[in-house]
Amino acid sequence: MRKFLYVFVISFFFINCDKNQTLETITTAELKTLLSKKKIQLIDVRTPQEIKEGFIATAIFANYFEDDFAEKAIRKLDKDKPVYLICRSGNRSEKAALILKEKGYNVINVSGGYNQWKKEN
Repeated sequence: MRKFLYVFVISFFFINCDKNQTLETITTAELKTLLSKKKIQLIDVRTPQEIKEGFIATAIFANYFEDDFAEKAIRKLDKDKPVYLICRSGNRSEKAALILKEKGYNVINVSGGYNQWKKEN
């Protein structure tokens, strides 16, 4: 019985870990390459104050901290195209990506966020 319980707990752990690792991620260098080749759907989820410090020219904006973030973002996005998300450091955009993924969007998080983009460009 103990062995069965052990296997059950370990299986549960791995199943839940797998759910968290399904989010696709790219680097800011890969984002730069994509932007140079084609028009992509890039959404910047930083606050208006952060955006004043700089932004990527083709990005559209939806503040993750607003209560109606998902509704505002969805109005601006084409569900048939991949959605690339960027924030300040990559953490907030990952959370936003999970929200949009639950809504049925094909999402890709940009790791390192605008801070990394600014260092490289």
